[in-house]
Amino acid sequence: MTFQVQYLFLIPLLPLIAAAMIAVTRQPHKRFAATMGIGAMVISLTLSCAAFAKTLHRSSSAANFHEVHNFNWFTFGETTLQLGWVLDPLTAIMLVMVTFVSLLIFIYSIGYMAHDENFTRFFCFLSLFAAAMLGLIIANNLLLLFMCWELVGLASYLLIGFWYQKPSAAAAAKKAFITTRIGDVVFFLGILWLYSQSGTLLFYADGKGCLENLQQAEWAARTTIGGMAITTGIGLLIFCGAIGKSGQVPLHVWLPDAMEGPTPVSALIHAATMVAAGVFLVARVYPLMSANGGEVAGWGPGIHISALTVVTWVGAITAVFAACIAVAQTDIKRILAYSTVSQLGFMMMGLGVGGVAVGMFHLIAHAFFKALLFLGAGSVIHGCHEEQDIRRMGGLKKFMPVTFATYAIGMMALSGVPILFSGFWSKDAILHAAHDWPVSKIPFYLGVSGALLTAFYMTRQMCYVFFGNNRADSHHATKPHESPRVMTLPLTILAVFAVMLGFIGTPAWPWFQSYLNGGQPLFNFAELWQGEVRSILLLSTVIVAVGIGLGWWFYGRKPITSPDAEDVLERLRPDIYELFRNKFYIDELYEATVIRFFVWWAQLCDSMDYWVWNGAVLAVSYLILALAWVNRLIDEYAVNLGFDEGCKGVAEGGKLFSRLQNGRVQSYLRVIGVALTVLILVLIWGCRPS
Repeated sequence: MTFQVQYLFLIPLLPLIAAAMIAVTRQPHKRFAATMGIGAMVISLTLSCAAFAKTLHRSSSAANFHEVHNFNWFTFGETTLQLGWVLDPLTAIMLVMVTFVSLLIFIYSIGYMAHDENFTRFFCFLSLFAAAMLGLIIANNLLLLFMCWELVGLASYLLIGFWYQKPSAAAAAKKAFITTRIGDVVFFLGILWLYSQSGTLLFYADGKGCLENLQQAEWAARTTIGGMAITTGIGLLIFCGAIGKSGQVPLHVWLPDAMEGPTPVSALIHAATMVAAGVFLVARVYPLMSANGGEVAGWGPGIHISALTVVTWVGAITAVFAACIAVAQTDIKRILAYSTVSQLGFMMMGLGVGGVAVGMFHLIAHAFFKALLFLGAGSVIHGCHEEQDIRRMGGLKKFMPVTFATYAIGMMALSGVPILFSGFWSKDAILHAAHDWPVSKIPFYLGVSGALLTAFYMTRQMCYVFFGNNRADSHHATKPHESPRVMTLPLTILAVFAVMLGFIGTPAWPWFQSYLNGGQPLFNFAELWQGEVRSILLLSTVIVAVGIGLGWWFYGRKPITSPDAEDVLERLRPDIYELFRNKFYIDELYEATVIRFFVWWAQLCDSMDYWVWNGAVLAVSYLILALAWVNRLIDEYAVNLGFDEGCKGVAEGGKLFSRLQNGRVQSYLRVIGVALTVLILVLIWGCRPS
């Protein structure tokens, strides 16, 4: 076992230790808290890079390279439960991405949270969050992954509700926690089912792990309800956990509300960590997800599906659904939040139609440019004196040139502007794979629609925020200002990666795909001009051009002059705009159905508890009290009274007879004399002649 694998556990352990030390630190010690949090992330990043280097030196033919360290946790009966960690290309690339992006967010937080009185507590929660996510990544056991999964949920609850004095933040934290728990309950059922079938939750264990070929071949022959393969059923249950964490339809409702937390939290949750956990989970259990399904009733004769089929459809629907909502939002962070939901849908679709490399390439690229956009939004909010409504911004490019330049790069990467930006290549790979998906072409068309909407709403946001005249309220006495260097430096670094990362996964040099799947990448510029590849590239270019062109035509051509001006789309189609602005009324639908049902059920349970169960308890208690009173009456007036009177009679009798035993001879002679007299009289009476 190599050094990198043996000590892989230090990567999540160091931030966890930092969180523990910061937790017992007094609030005024901001420098210590920041030093501990950032120092731990620096060391974790160094160890992650060492682990990444280890995977780079593997044999180019090792398509399924992994090294594990398993150990016994505890034994019950004859069964030993093992935990462990794994180092493979998927783990290594995620470790580097999470530690690097988290480190930049930590540094950015020094400036953004500088005046917050709970600065120390904030860094404690950030470190706990990072530790949980890193533990999730290295886990070689689904149970250990689930433990860290729940810690991520706890940390997100603490961070989203960090400003707990705001009712909206407290409500958003509860909403996020409860909504994700719904998916986690089903996820846990999948874990139990998987263990019952395989007898282990280890991913890799010398050919005996639940993801290894020997076991998979055995499961393929087993079916469950409707002819569905057991692997498909388990995969779908596990995917429900990913739906909750990654904000997929229908459990997406928590993710936009998570914007109530500080902006660094939004960047951490929506870019590199929490929401990426669901996509990573699907990638981790991909052999299980991709196992051939059974012939499922209702899908037609000879139709076999795997869990990836469902993953594809859910992702494609989510990509378009969230993009439509983003078109009509006015909060700068909520636009990015719905954009994140949409991009997560693209990632899920990429996993379903193209495999791990396609979905993960977009995840890695998205982590950098979406972290850039969220931190850029935080810089805008900071410079605009905590204003988040894009209608009350405008003209910021002259006040905040660094933020504008870096934000523009993030916007172009997210929109998929051709050639130079990573989002173009990662999204193009998904569309290319969707176009070749043999099951249906509908996800491809949904993906094209989502890409066009992405370019449109991001152009709309840029026009509202950075162009035209400043539309800030008159109560802001000072003009917008650029953020301090401690905030703009991370933006600059992320902007560089938002550009550079795209070139590691182009058709001309598919290094990223070869790194994850094994093999030697070859540079071949001619691949860009192959018939189908060229067609998809041109289509992607046209989509972006149309989206940006429409956005500029509606919002940039005529600068917006008033914060109260009606939106162009609202003026053209108020019905559709209202539908988008109100998020398709999904929250209202849940309020009217699911939540109302559980409120009714809670009231019913409360009534049953008060009137039935509480009434029954009171009736029994009153009956016992009545029996106690009867028992007391019997005891007091029958048992006790009879016993007392008997005792009194015995005492009186004893007192009477005691007079005969007074020790005086004269008394004794007197009694004898009286008795003798009585005896004589009796005898005389008895001897009287008849």
